[in-house]
Amino acid sequence: MKNAYYIGLMSGTSMDGVDAVLVDFSGPQPQLIASHTEAIPSHLLKGLQRLCLPGPDEINRLGRLDRNVGELFALAVNNLLTKTQIAKQEIIAIGSHGQTVRHMPNLEVGFTLQIGDPNTIAIETGIDVIADFRRKDIALGGQGAPLVPAFHQQTFAEIGKKRIILNIGGIANVTYLPGNSEHVLGFDTGPGNTLIDAWIQQVKSEPFDKDGEWAASGKTDPDLLAQLLSHPYFSLAYPKSTGRELFNQAWLEQQLSPFNQLDEEDIQSTLLDLTCHSIAQDIIKLSNEGELFVCGGGAFNGQLMQRLAALLPGYTLDTTSALGVDPKWAEGIAFAWLAMRNHLGLPANLPAVTGASREAVLGGRFSAK
Repeated sequence: MKNAYYIGLMSGTSMDGVDAVLVDFSGPQPQLIASHTEAIPSHLLKGLQRLCLPGPDEINRLGRLDRNVGELFALAVNNLLTKTQIAKQEIIAIGSHGQTVRHMPNLEVGFTLQIGDPNTIAIETGIDVIADFRRKDIALGGQGAPLVPAFHQQTFAEIGKKRIILNIGGIANVTYLPGNSEHVLGFDTGPGNTLIDAWIQQVKSEPFDKDGEWAASGKTDPDLLAQLLSHPYFSLAYPKSTGRELFNQAWLEQQLSPFNQLDEEDIQSTLLDLTCHSIAQDIIKLSNEGELFVCGGGAFNGQLMQRLAALLPGYTLDTTSALGVDPKWAEGIAFAWLAMRNHLGLPANLPAVTGASREAVLGGRFSAK
């Protein structure tokens, strides 16, 4: 059978790099051929973090960063291809998520905004790009997120098995696969790594808490945890989605101000528990028991996995590698899959997940010609 090569590009809310994957969809399961992570240069990272919050001269900064991020995504693709023997002419399309700088689906006129100019990516790589996956769903009255549950359903669902796929990036999202394709659900539970990363960056200038070791050295403060969990997002019914607009450093500083007597490592432990408790509460609402498979950066945080397992005794806990998909690259593969669905003219959203009025082909094509 002829190969069906697509590239997926993903940069999430944690902004810890651009993940690029080359995937072959010609078989029954997606096959990961090669992967690469392109670091985000510090000046670009600072610009993106500033753009995530309202500020002066936004349109000029947005325009420049849109091109800069497009160039970075193209570099990620070109560096990925140097690792393989596959010519760019064999790649059907690149699926680019872009970098989210605003996600506001609940306004009177909801919107979501991802930058990383797809025209720039197409010109710099010589490969057609499919991008802007979220805005069609928003136009149909949906949240535009999460989009990965449709991929999870096709890749991980098994008749008669109750499974939850938990993706822990900057924000955490769950997909509920009840063993009956009619009733797939999915939504963002709240912060994943975003606050634990922000706190260790602020205090220790480290990019992340490796294996949750710093959190493990602290003790969770029950009063702070209760206050953090009182955020109205956690009691919202799904469909729901969120991002840095709600859970960011400014919000965290505001929450911490009455607790300045706490040790820094106790705050880290409490923030990790916020992630685990908010995830566990939502999972238990879906079902008391089942199989839970984790992907995203959180899958590599041993302390997080341990605390999650303790909160979910009715679940067997593993990573998606047990189902044949490397947890580090799962989201990148999902955006390659979304590009493939667009190329074939197939719908890629699940209205029960996003709240859209109907299924739709997502994304627009940007030609390299």
